[in-house]
Amino acid sequence: MKKRGLGFYLRIYFKILTQDLKSKMSYRADFIISTIGMIFTNLAGFAGFWIMFSNFPSIEGFSYYEILFLYGFSLVAITPAQCMFDNNCNLRQQVYSGDFIKYCFRPINLFFYFESEIFDAKGLGQLVFGIVMMAVSYAKLGLSASPLSVFLLIVYLITASLIMIAMQTAGAATCFWTHNSFYVLDLAFKLKDYARYPVTIFSPVFKFLFTFVVPIAFIAYYPSLMILRPGDLPLLSWLSPLAGIISFFLAYKFWMYGARKFNGTGS
Repeated sequence: MKKRGLGFYLRIYFKILTQDLKSKMSYRADFIISTIGMIFTNLAGFAGFWIMFSNFPSIEGFSYYEILFLYGFSLVAITPAQCMFDNNCNLRQQVYSGDFIKYCFRPINLFFYFESEIFDAKGLGQLVFGIVMMAVSYAKLGLSASPLSVFLLIVYLITASLIMIAMQTAGAATCFWTHNSFYVLDLAFKLKDYARYPVTIFSPVFKFLFTFVVPIAFIAYYPSLMILRPGDLPLLSWLSPLAGIISFFLAYKFWMYGARKFNGTGS
């Protein structure tokens, strides 16, 4: 198969994206209701956060607006996984029915072809919600807004998003071996809720698990310290981009390994 460059895949992706959005906009009521539902889900989550902080003005030395920044950072970081990799939720059904075989006969990367088929636009509401929370925190905390800090923020957000993408991708890929893969993927989605809190609030056992086994601490906590507390950074904060890249690479290889084992029987 002829090797394709980045430019080729970007052109293909935007063509697929355009067609997918046109398809979704043909059912505008469903799109609007889903988007409103996403906004209210985030509002409900924020309400719980606000109620907690009305009783506890700080958590493990983190102030209200520092935790708010973590919360907003986590929402922005998980948005790419929700918008661009949402088809992982359908992988189990595609494999069991045997329909996944259709992705195996195109002269393009199998992972790219499958993931690019769906774009969950309603997740963009979550993105806006997270950006607003971060902006408010930035202003209240008086954080630096220099070109360097903005550049670092963007880099750390992108690499942090790779952690959630990796967790979702690896969880979905277990369907190539087990019928109960739904529970693995569901666990990955639920664990992301812990990413909005400082990892220091957890016991040593869970701190280790959330850092080195299921690295949700790299979704918001460690990368956020680069912005919140640049003068007192742990080594893991510096290694956050590397953790994101390695996690995504391993999850991608795991997904592709399972896809190559697929025999098309649906069993």
